[in-house]
Amino acid sequence: MRGGVGARGLRFLWVRWRVLLRLGVWSVVEAGQTFLTGYAPARALDQGFLAGRAGVGLGWLALAGVGVLLGAYGTARVYAAVAALVEPLRDRLVERVVGRGVREADGGALSGLTQQVEIARDTFAGLVMVSRSFVFTAVGALAGLVSLDPLLLLVVGPPLLAGVALFAATLRPLARRQEAYLMADEALAEHWGAVCPGLRDITATGAEERVAADTGERIDAELGTARSLARWGVLRVASLAIGGQLPIVLLLAAAPWLLARGVTTGALVGALAYVTQSLLPALRNLVHGLGTSGSRLTVVLRRLAPSGPGPSAAERHDAPAERPRTHQDAPALSLTSVTFAYGPTAAPVIEDLDLALRPGAHLAVVGPSGIGKSTLTALVAGLLRPRSGTVRVGGAPVPSPAAVAHRVLIPQEAYVFSGTLADNLGHFRPDPVPEAELLAAVDAVGMGPLAERLGGPGARVDPAALSAGERQLVALVRAYLSYAPLVLLDEATCHLDPQAEERAERAFVERPGTTLVVVAHRISSARRAERVLVMDGTGTAYGTHEELMRVSALYRDLVGSWTPGPAGRSEPPLALRDADRVDAVAGAGLAGDGRHVVAHGPVGQVQASGDLGDGGPLGGKG
Repeated sequence: MRGGVGARGLRFLWVRWRVLLRLGVWSVVEAGQTFLTGYAPARALDQGFLAGRAGVGLGWLALAGVGVLLGAYGTARVYAAVAALVEPLRDRLVERVVGRGVREADGGALSGLTQQVEIARDTFAGLVMVSRSFVFTAVGALAGLVSLDPLLLLVVGPPLLAGVALFAATLRPLARRQEAYLMADEALAEHWGAVCPGLRDITATGAEERVAADTGERIDAELGTARSLARWGVLRVASLAIGGQLPIVLLLAAAPWLLARGVTTGALVGALAYVTQSLLPALRNLVHGLGTSGSRLTVVLRRLAPSGPGPSAAERHDAPAERPRTHQDAPALSLTSVTFAYGPTAAPVIEDLDLALRPGAHLAVVGPSGIGKSTLTALVAGLLRPRSGTVRVGGAPVPSPAAVAHRVLIPQEAYVFSGTLADNLGHFRPDPVPEAELLAAVDAVGMGPLAERLGGPGARVDPAALSAGERQLVALVRAYLSYAPLVLLDEATCHLDPQAEERAERAFVERPGTTLVVVAHRISSARRAERVLVMDGTGTAYGTHEELMRVSALYRDLVGSWTPGPAGRSEPPLALRDADRVDAVAGAGLAGDGRHVVAHGPVGQVQASGDLGDGGPLGGKG
């Protein structure tokens, strides 16, 4: 994503305006308790106990008790709304960390996933809570002061505003110094991590003075940042004293003046209750929470998401967020003398492969189980590196950021996260997708009935409630809406029925500027393609369906193994297990073929009509 952490954060919140609205509504309910904290005791004194009417006084206190119950109810709903805001952030950060770990073999990814992501999640939740609490508590308390007597607001309001203004002025400098301190601390820790294991060598080479000098520089740097942070921390304490504690002193000092001008004893007590029980705790939480945790969250987000919360690593492994620039006259995809093996002494899965696809081409890849079809898509996506040879996407070498910008990979097991349907479908785009464009993509790929059943783009999606085929439809529309011109479908339609599969593939064929590579789940995918690549160990055959029927015995066997099912349905003739050890068998309740390929049987072996239950043995009843 473009922009800094703040800009990305605003976009993240903007697309979740419904959650923010719900959070605001329940915060107003919660603020009712704040209003009654001072107002009810004031009326209990003035209209009840001081007037000799104990019953009235007790009634007002009972109303304050009802306010406590009302506030507790609102607080419970607030936590639910905060969870709906926080969990999508955590999902995006996890995707980013996993994607970086897979793409860059990042050894720190596990730490980022288990520690830093949870720090970011908890800190973000805390910031939302303290910021929201201060705003609505302040509004409730100030409204109560005005209701009791406007003169009270003249005493409490100015120091409160001065304290908040001073705190706000220190936020940016304090955040910079907090970040500098954390970076200096990490630099010192990293230096010690390198020095301590090598102490014997340092002594043997006489490098003690040099290492000590380097260490001293890092210690001095951390000390300097700590002192700078402490100086600015004094201003933070001062803002709390001015905004939260000075109003108490002013109320007590001005009590004779206020009483002389008609302010009642109950109103004065109520004002003290507002300051001590509501404003001071809320301001203290804001200063300590936003002042420290805000800086920590900024640092962690920059580390975890240097490019912003991005698309799903589980599916696209960094699909483009912007429209990529294609090299003029460059093939959409080219492989030159590519050889790949899964170990230095292992036999090649792919050997000396040459392939070139023009922009707009449509290729189907077929072959027996475990022959290397998924390996080929992983090489094109940059997830694997060839032993020899070169791979280029849109003229850019693989792996490279330019190549990443040109392709999107949808694997067999589609990823769907908790959030709205629009969030899921527009996950590869930097900004919210216009609803008209989103609905057009849904209709093109054939996801209309599912989207309608879920409740439309704004409906929340529960991934566990979707079938494997429904998750694949979501992933296909997500890829369709991306800016990537090269689309790699690695058995990405295996859980769809033949008609749905055909509609989805044709949508990508008709998508402007799209080059489509399909690892075929059914032979009908090969029939629809312009060209077919038949993989047979270290050998390959390439051509149209008709050409391969004449020259490739393996291709004829694959086509010949197709057996029509009931009512003219087509069946998948291809064995469904690749080298990546991912099975593509239909799940329970999915619309599918009348007969199914046995995933680990010989090519063409089929199973009688029946359901393959999730988690059950192949061939058994679910």
